[in-house]
Amino acid sequence: MNELDVIIRYYDGCSAGDVDLLMSTLHPEVVHWFLAPNLGSAPVHGGEHLARYWRKVQARIDARWVVDHALTGPAEAVIEWTMFWRPEGSAERVATRGAEWFTFSDGLIHEIRSYYQQRPGTTELDGFPYAERGYSVSGSERSALHPADGSS
Repeated sequence: MNELDVIIRYYDGCSAGDVDLLMSTLHPEVVHWFLAPNLGSAPVHGGEHLARYWRKVQARIDARWVVDHALTGPAEAVIEWTMFWRPEGSAERVATRGAEWFTFSDGLIHEIRSYYQQRPGTTELDGFPYAERGYSVSGSERSALHPADGSS
């Protein structure tokens, strides 16, 4: 399985809140770094801790992550993603756009450096042609790289 396949499986696990699926993608010593000042910006250490963290987040905000674009190399990758989610008290889903840098060890995710700002409204690049470039968009939570059903 290549780096992009592992990343897509990781996000499918995040979207489902599936601890076992997440654990199959995470190195036991993984560290996930978050951009401050987001809520919950402290780093998360360890595969099981990170898997359980995403299960809690998914349950709280009904999130679905979609990998929109990727650059991969030996033992590392940089991706752009969209998280569709429901802010507290809102019936409407919003989209948060972000980017992450992954490193791998033994074919598993070893480090994630996450760059995004989570706000209660959609955040994205002003005027960027998301749909034309095959990225996910509101009402279509899938991309050219990451199908809606989680298959890759």
